[in-house]
Amino acid sequence: MLVLASQSASRKAMLEAAGVPFTPCPAHVDERGIEAGLAGADPNAIALALAQAKALAVSAQRPGALVLGSDSLVEVAGRRFDKPRSRAEAAEHLRFFSGQAMRLHSAVALARDGAITWQHGECAVLQVRPLSEDFIDGYLTAEWPEVGACVGVFRIEGLGVNLFEAITGSHFTVLGMPLLAVLAALREAGEIPA
Repeated sequence: MLVLASQSASRKAMLEAAGVPFTPCPAHVDERGIEAGLAGADPNAIALALAQAKALAVSAQRPGALVLGSDSLVEVAGRRFDKPRSRAEAAEHLRFFSGQAMRLHSAVALARDGAITWQHGECAVLQVRPLSEDFIDGYLTAEWPEVGACVGVFRIEGLGVNLFEAITGSHFTVLGMPLLAVLAALREAGEIPA
């Protein structure tokens, strides 16, 4: 059975909706330390490194199991953003995003017995519409603290869709995991029917 190295409700929901049996087992890795060690790397490489680290951390605890690690990061105007630590920081992020193109990098990796067996990354581009202070305040009143756990300060399946005027890329990538590529890899590995 697949082990999901994540506590993301969105990733769990995607796998459940696709009928993929899995066991969740959150990975505990030093994400900021990994990012610091990759200073200057492109965002896709950083997302892949984080997905690999999560898959490998859980794989070490689950011999023989196929482990899926995943990570997403947001880049706007050449600057990377992590999950906001407070409502005030979330508002700062939203002000910065206003009227700009957000690049959401989502990566996945499969590991078995301490070795990466497959990896994949995708990027979606989300055009943020101009956001007024009134909108930002009302949005955070409705969505905080839930969006504090979301890179980009939004849940596309909820009120977060109101941040954008256009989206290019896979809906699943925007949700936090390039699901179609994952399903193809799981079929290839014999984990789900082909």
